[in-house]
Amino acid sequence: MSFAGLARYERTLAGLERKGRARALIGQSGIDFTSNDYLGLAQSKRLKNAIAEAIERGVPVGAGGSRLLRGNHPEHEALEAEAAAYFGTGRVVYFGSGYAANTALFSTLPQREDLIVYDGLIHASAHEGIAAGKAQAMPVLHNDVEAFDAAIRKWRQAGGTGRPWIAVESLYSMDGDRAPLAELAGIANAHGAFLVVDEAHATGVFGRGGRGLSAGLEAQDNLIVLHTCGKALGVSGALLSASAVICNYLVNRARGFIYSTAPSPLMASVVREALRVLDDEPQRRSEFDALRAFANSALTAATGVEGSGSQILPVMIGDNVRAVRIATRMRDEGFDIRAIRPPTVPEGTARLRIAITLNVDSSMISSMLERLAAVMVEERA
Repeated sequence: MSFAGLARYERTLAGLERKGRARALIGQSGIDFTSNDYLGLAQSKRLKNAIAEAIERGVPVGAGGSRLLRGNHPEHEALEAEAAAYFGTGRVVYFGSGYAANTALFSTLPQREDLIVYDGLIHASAHEGIAAGKAQAMPVLHNDVEAFDAAIRKWRQAGGTGRPWIAVESLYSMDGDRAPLAELAGIANAHGAFLVVDEAHATGVFGRGGRGLSAGLEAQDNLIVLHTCGKALGVSGALLSASAVICNYLVNRARGFIYSTAPSPLMASVVREALRVLDDEPQRRSEFDALRAFANSALTAATGVEGSGSQILPVMIGDNVRAVRIATRMRDEGFDIRAIRPPTVPEGTARLRIAITLNVDSSMISSMLERLAAVMVEERA
């Protein structure tokens, strides 16, 4: 017997289907042009050996409780100490995911009298954290430095007395472009603001030794940086780096940290190894840099689409249904490419998000782009 309470959800799903916005889980198949495994570490022998070695010396799979109860393991503490030294910061707190870290950060640190000025294209997890917090928040146009400054000035003139916060990604996940971090750091310093930088797509592949695009700003006490571990590092979790005061405050006040079972100690041990790989195997970044440059130029040559300059290559389609059709055809031909649609991206900007990783080579990229150019012509609306 059908339960009447399901009807509202069925209507929503039907509406998503009509708009070309319905989602479904699709298995891994074909050549990887979708994942964020930029340095090819997720399947690396070195990380697999690190897992095996950790199991052999008795590191548990599960933590068994929150960090403030029995879940705090020596592997968590070793990772946080090594990561703090690696990134040159006061302290690091390890979270189970970038989503958990962002929601904890933005819902806990900015206070009721504060103002968060954020780039309109920041991660959904930051939006969730901001919505759950008490501070006033204001989005500004993407990468518009003057808009950040103007928003803070206007707030002050209207009587704002708290602390401003500036929130950005260093490398944007759907557009592949960089934030003007040096200019934003200057604005933050001028206004006595905190600068929050989400390095999710830059950690491991950009900056000094893969330390991210904020490398060089680390000594500033008003800087908070999020390094996720599930992308170029090939594992899972997130490292939130900041002053010791900020990290201690999160440990005491962030409900998402206090009331969550701690991340797997086994994962913490392999994140330690991933950080060592960044130092020990710089050739991975060199190879990646060359492949990224090739892909950007090859994209323009094959399709006329200008590359972003990074490993994230958006190909704008616009129409949701057409984007899905093209992505489906590419997967059918052995190239794992996915369509990104609203609300992940703004209305009318459905796109293919092509990701370049060390799981492919230049010949695979050339073959993919040759087919993509043809399919895009054949699937013109």
